[in-house]
Amino acid sequence: MAERNVLTASDVTIEYPSHSVSPAFTAVKGFTLTIEPGEIVGLVGSSGSGKSTLAHVASGQAAVRAGKENSPRVVGGSLDVLGFQMRGLKRSKLNSLTMGVGYVAQDAGSNLTSNMTVAELVAEPLFLRDKRYDRHEAGLKAATLVDALLLPVGTMLKQPHELSSGQRQRVAVARGLILDPVLLIADEPTAGIDVSVRGAVIDVIAGLQRARGASALIVSHDLEALRRSVDRIAVIHEGLVVGLGTIDEVLGDPRHPYVVGLARETQGPHQPDPDADPIEDGYADAEEFDDDAFEGDAFEGDAVDDESERDDDGADEAGGPDADELR
Repeated sequence: MAERNVLTASDVTIEYPSHSVSPAFTAVKGFTLTIEPGEIVGLVGSSGSGKSTLAHVASGQAAVRAGKENSPRVVGGSLDVLGFQMRGLKRSKLNSLTMGVGYVAQDAGSNLTSNMTVAELVAEPLFLRDKRYDRHEAGLKAATLVDALLLPVGTMLKQPHELSSGQRQRVAVARGLILDPVLLIADEPTAGIDVSVRGAVIDVIAGLQRARGASALIVSHDLEALRRSVDRIAVIHEGLVVGLGTIDEVLGDPRHPYVVGLARETQGPHQPDPDADPIEDGYADAEEFDDDAFEGDAFEGDAVDDESERDDDGADEAGGPDADELR
């Protein structure tokens, strides 16, 4: 018997309900896509195309926040994620869904809890799920992810305000991967990351998921960062999929005016992101990790004064939510 798709969207319509004086707004209409077990799919589209809305709903985060804010909801078609029907999903099933779905928000790096170390931030989801999780094992698992995402060894003992925006985003990606999700949904995971590192970060996400036979939906506007890692891309325009296949297939034979324009854009010179973090981040050497660094102070929340390892990029402090809000 064939394995069930991890995500099946059929003619999906997603709407933001009316709020105060604002009428209801349809963000996605007629969206159709499937993601198979072990498949890495990139979701590409212009601002306002509905890709982030789709990621928010498919991850279950919209349902988690339903009633607290103007959250989008499925009002038409069928969206099945890991066997859960997202249209009218009951709150009693949310925990089961989110056990298997990881989510990295577009602004996740700027919303890290400000008074926790990177070691604590990356490992925290393990303890939220199981308070008795072995602390030493959690530290090593967090360190492995931080290393894989090209962050320096000393990053583990730093707090968010000591990191650049791109480094904070990579910490958020590590946090999203720590629970080994069956499906990772990452919304612009390379936002703020230096252009020369973006491809490598996508490689890590894709490689870790494939190694476990798991899947990923990666929302990104950067086709070059996706090119070497994703199996297929889905191009979304005004809520509809207007291109589906490998990047070369989609851009080599565009069937929609938006895809034609996208193909032309990719032929021009790539412009660096002026807000990205500098390449000086460097690479961490896995052999340099000290097991003791991930016990004791690293998980007790004590401030670490490590002036010799501070970046000189002048990153601003990220005022994240309280830890309770992450629960």
